[in-house]
Amino acid sequence: MPQTLLGFDYGRLRTGVAVGQTLTGTASALTTLNARQNKPDWDGIDKLIREWQPDGLVVGVPVHMDGTEQEMTKTARKFGRQLKARYNLPVYEADERLSSAEAEHNLGSGQDKAAIDREAARLILQAWLDEQGMQ
Repeated sequence: MPQTLLGFDYGRLRTGVAVGQTLTGTASALTTLNARQNKPDWDGIDKLIREWQPDGLVVGVPVHMDGTEQEMTKTARKFGRQLKARYNLPVYEADERLSSAEAEHNLGSGQDKAAIDREAARLILQAWLDEQGMQ
């Protein structure tokens, strides 16, 4: 059964969002949500959940190049737990090492941070789909 997934590149200021599907194994950049008072834009996420009705959520979890945790690792995992509690959907973690650097490279210099965050979310979700054998 084909599934729709939303992917998140969580950040304290902005969260990039992508949408993907298991039928084609592809992900597309969707939007960037700005944090509100140092919290995720839950209204914006609610709207995306209603619109796309995903079967699961993928959250990028940053780690150091050697795989050890960093400060944002715990923050991203907390965001994932909050998504699970709010929407009662499966939440999958994905390694997001170098996703923002690759996003900036893909888009070229001079892109705004919101576009980079959307592309990073796409890369995170695409990598997760690929790892599941859905490419």
